[in-house]
Amino acid sequence: MKPEDFGSWSRQALAEVEQALSTWVPAEAPAGLGDAMRYGVLDGGKRLRPLLVLAACDALAGHREAAMRAAVAVELIHAYSLIHDDMPCMDNDVLRRGKPTVHVKFGEAPAMLAGDAMQALAFEVLTPDESLVPLALQARLVGLLARAAGQSGMAGGQAIDLAATGQPMQESALQDMHRRKTGALLQASVLMGAACGSPDARAWQALGNYGAAIGLAFQVVDDILDVTQASEILGKTAGKDLDANKPTYVSVLGLDAARRRADELHAQAQAALRDSALADTVALAMLADKVVDRDS
Repeated sequence: MKPEDFGSWSRQALAEVEQALSTWVPAEAPAGLGDAMRYGVLDGGKRLRPLLVLAACDALAGHREAAMRAAVAVELIHAYSLIHDDMPCMDNDVLRRGKPTVHVKFGEAPAMLAGDAMQALAFEVLTPDESLVPLALQARLVGLLARAAGQSGMAGGQAIDLAATGQPMQESALQDMHRRKTGALLQASVLMGAACGSPDARAWQALGNYGAAIGLAFQVVDDILDVTQASEILGKTAGKDLDANKPTYVSVLGLDAARRRADELHAQAQAALRDSALADTVALAMLADKVVDRDS
């Protein structure tokens, strides 16, 4: 792929992801559950995680059916986490992706159930009939996603985040929190796509390093945008971390140093792609650019 081809690649990939999500997230779930699930995941979001899955798979000419299922699964996990994070018992937010949060639209209990159902659906999507995806690959994808989403990854990071509110935090502890809360799922997206191919040890390690770098860079940029952009641009409530006295890269390092940290992580990600020795990493490189150079 040439850099000028990235736009058409990403538009096609996004269209495929949206169609797959619409197909696999059921409207017919009981008692309005399907409506809440679809509201929480369809028609919004950057879809960065699915794009990372597909880009890594394409870099290795991997199993496309498995990669599309992994792309949908990781977006379902991400969307469920947002539904739960926005609830009054967590971050108590009313705006997400430019529209009312799921608990505001449907109520707290239906929102909780929608998140629960989406988490389960993610693993259902990853485990189709073995004629579609080999069982060994299914198991590997399930393991990668479960570890990234659970206590050692996203859920553990969120627990640290809740406990850290109003507490001083060193950069090393902040980095550990965000590598879990945000970075683990982004890194897993890259590795799930890679697992759909046949990477050698060098490529696997390099793609893991790339995923770790952009995973942390994403959160650094999020912290910057939280204090520099309006809610209308972000699609969520701006300044909420500051108001809640939560530690962020801006509060710990300062705005200019946070921007330098994002640039350093971007450079690390690009260096990791070069280290992979893969023939075509253009889509992954362009996605790294988008992680750092964005306004929402």
